[in-house]
Amino acid sequence: MKGPVGEGKCVICSAPSGAGKTTIVHHLLHADLGLEFSVSATSRPQRPTEVDGRDYFFLSPEEFQHRVAGEDFVEWEEVYPGRFYGTLRSELDRIWTNGHHAVFDVDVQGGMRLKDIFGKRALALFIRPPSMEALAERLGKRGTENAASLKVRLDKAAIELQAAPLFDAVVVNDDLQHACTQAEQRVREFLVG
Repeated sequence: MKGPVGEGKCVICSAPSGAGKTTIVHHLLHADLGLEFSVSATSRPQRPTEVDGRDYFFLSPEEFQHRVAGEDFVEWEEVYPGRFYGTLRSELDRIWTNGHHAVFDVDVQGGMRLKDIFGKRALALFIRPPSMEALAERLGKRGTENAASLKVRLDKAAIELQAAPLFDAVVVNDDLQHACTQAEQRVREFLVG
């Protein structure tokens, strides 16, 4: 695999699905920190509200595997059976060429892999739900899960929560505004350091 690209810094936001990481990432992007969103690629189906190239780069499983073989990814993972997610090297090149720092909204495995790749150039934040019950409620309110897929996500979340100590900082999302403020403070300290 090719090595890391560019010279910028990275902010990695990871969490179990439904913990609020995307909302916190949106807050960080609007906080005048010089961050730019790194759009991930995925082989999962596009949801009706999602825009290709803004929310994700939606690739067929075959195209995703072709891009893996071409070493187009900095990292990639099969997050759910048959569902691939990854960080395209071209995204980081684009962000760092623009003079910005990359911010990632990635699953826990991808977050740990990115931290391993970028080391001290990355701040890895783990966004933790206040409880498994709160997480189940949030996922249920989305309306995107059936009973079977909800169980898969909650089982995966229980395992992912054990990885929290491996991250640079844990932000508990029990009060969204407080969680956003805490995440922003951590990022500011990292970027000036």
